[in-house]
Amino acid sequence: MKLLDKYILKKFLTTYVFVVLILVAIICVIDFTEKNDDFIKNNVSAHEIFFDYYLNLIPFYANMLSPITVFIATVFVTAKLAAHTEIVAILSSGVSFKRLLVPYIIGASLIGVMIFGLIGWVIPNANKKSVAFQVKYIKSPFTYEGRNIHMKIAPDTYAYMESYNNTHHVGYNFALETIEGTTLKKKLTTYYISWKPEIEKWHMDNYTLRTFDGEKETLYKGTALDTTLNMYPKDFESTYKLEQTMTLTELNKFIRQKKERGADDIETYLIEKYERYSYPFAIIILTVIGVIVSARKARGGVGVQIALGFFLAFVFIIFVITSRSLAQVGDLAPQYAAWVPTFIFTGIGFLLYRYIPR
Repeated sequence: MKLLDKYILKKFLTTYVFVVLILVAIICVIDFTEKNDDFIKNNVSAHEIFFDYYLNLIPFYANMLSPITVFIATVFVTAKLAAHTEIVAILSSGVSFKRLLVPYIIGASLIGVMIFGLIGWVIPNANKKSVAFQVKYIKSPFTYEGRNIHMKIAPDTYAYMESYNNTHHVGYNFALETIEGTTLKKKLTTYYISWKPEIEKWHMDNYTLRTFDGEKETLYKGTALDTTLNMYPKDFESTYKLEQTMTLTELNKFIRQKKERGADDIETYLIEKYERYSYPFAIIILTVIGVIVSARKARGGVGVQIALGFFLAFVFIIFVITSRSLAQVGDLAPQYAAWVPTFIFTGIGFLLYRYIPR
C-alpha cells in the first residue's frame, strides 16, 4: 500500500466513523424524545433505558444508516481533496483515476466485511434485547388473532386449531391428522390443548383418537395425554421485528422450518436474508459512485457535492424500500428484491464513470 493510499484510506475511515456517530446520536435523541412519555409511564429505570435499549439499538441504527453514511463520507473526503486541488495534483502526477479508486475500494471492502459480520451475528443478538424492551414497555400487549390455523409439523402430520390464546397458551378445537399420500391414517381430536412449561409438552384432556386401516375404523377415547409436537408457544407469539432478532444461522433454520410447514408469510424473512448478503456489495458500489460525483472541483464548493451525495443515498434507500414492498406483496422474488437496488446503482455508477468529466 502506497503512502497516498494510506492517506486517503485514513481520511475515509475516520470520516465514516465520525458521520456514523453524529447521525446515530441525532437519531437516538429524537427516539428518546418520542418515547420519553412511555418510559415515564412504565417507570423504566435509566439503567434499563441505556443498557437494555439504546446500547443495543446503536449497532442497528449504525447498520441501517450505512449506505447513507458511507456515501456521505466518500463525497465529503473526495470533495475536500478536490477543493484543495489535491485530486488534480494526484492525477497530474501520472496516477490514473482507476488507481485513485483503490484506497476507497479497500476502505469500502473493510466496512462491508465488518457490516456483514455485524448484521449476520452481532446486531441480531443486540436486537433480541432492544426488541424485547420495546415489546415490554412501548408496544401494546400482543394478542394472537389467527383463526382456523393449519400447520404441517412433520412430513405426514398436520395440526389444526380453530383459535389460540397466547396469554394462557391454550388452543381450542384441536385436531392432529396423520396422512400418508392422500389417505388419512389417524386423527386425534380434543376440545382444547394446553402447554405445560414445566415438562415442555402439550396436554390434552378427553381426547378422541381414530385409526383407519382401509375401511376399518378404530375408535379410542382417552382422559389425559401429554405429548411432544413440533409446535411451540413461540409460534404464536408476537412477530414484531422477529427477522431482525435472528442471526444468519437462526434465520436460515427458521426459513427451512417455515418452508416445511408450508407457511405463506416467508417473504419477509427471505428478504432479510438476501439483503444481508447484498449490503456489503452496495456499500462498495456507493463508495465508487461517491468518488465519481465528487472528484471534480466544483465552483459552488463542497456543499453542492455533499447535497448530491445525500440525494443519491436517499434515492438508494427509496429503491430498497420499494423493492422490499414489492417482494412482500409477491410482485417480486425476494432474492431479486434484495439485489435490484445494487444492480441499478451499479448501472448508474457505470454511466457516471463513463460520462462525467473528471
